[in-house]
Amino acid sequence: MPEPVDSWWARRQRSKGTAVPYEVGRFRADWERYPVLIRQFHPDLNYGVALTQVPPAADVWLLWQCDVGHAFIATPWEQRQRPGTSRRRSTWCPECAAGATARVIRQEPRTARPAAPAPPVRPARPLCRRSDAYRHGEGDAFASVCAPVRASAVEGDLHHRLASRLEFTEGMNAVRIRQPFFEHLEVWPDIVLPELRVAIEYDSTGRDGLEHVGKREPVDLRKDRLLRAVDWEVIRIRAGKLQPLGPHDLQASTVSERLIDRVLDELRDIRGHLFVDCYLR
Repeated sequence: MPEPVDSWWARRQRSKGTAVPYEVGRFRADWERYPVLIRQFHPDLNYGVALTQVPPAADVWLLWQCDVGHAFIATPWEQRQRPGTSRRRSTWCPECAAGATARVIRQEPRTARPAAPAPPVRPARPLCRRSDAYRHGEGDAFASVCAPVRASAVEGDLHHRLASRLEFTEGMNAVRIRQPFFEHLEVWPDIVLPELRVAIEYDSTGRDGLEHVGKREPVDLRKDRLLRAVDWEVIRIRAGKLQPLGPHDLQASTVSERLIDRVLDELRDIRGHLFVDCYLR
């Protein structure tokens, strides 16, 4: 049966043979989970006994005072069980709990929102009528009338040096792809090696320093993806300070025989040295 706090404290003094049976802070860890009870407990109302000196399971009457000022008597067990699952402060005080009323939350009737307009459908870009790529199978190399004429002397030098070291079918300037690349079902690498199914690109920033940089790089990457989708591989020779875009790209400052050696080594890594060496001159 619970007993008043002064009687309980005196009995604990006698049983333990000391003036302070429980040191201040002895049960702090047990009461830290109840911050509201810490505020409600006042040692001056309980003969100077601190809450951290009271075991949570002690069968003793304690005097509590809520935030509003209501004073009431309850055991530690009763106070710890009082809130239940509620977080309202009124549930920690019997008088506040009796006068508290549940709030009614009014819910406005939901009205159907108008459906968002469908985004405009971008019309498909028509394919070039001059191209005869549709006559070829995916991944086939062919001569296209739409391919631009080689205008760079450096690309011509690269083509000449590579042709003097490696045999491949001349005259092919396009590869049939699976999805349209702008208005064409074909792409035009700088050098097409049909036997090895490898496309070689020579990238430089051009006279104005705007080629193959900035927004041009995503276009180059898309072109490479379309080629790889039809089982081709790409070697990009990146001139100047251009960084590699793919796993087989090479950086070079000039076109030289040393660069051709590096291209041949990269071809061996892609298709195997036995296969590539069969086409060496």
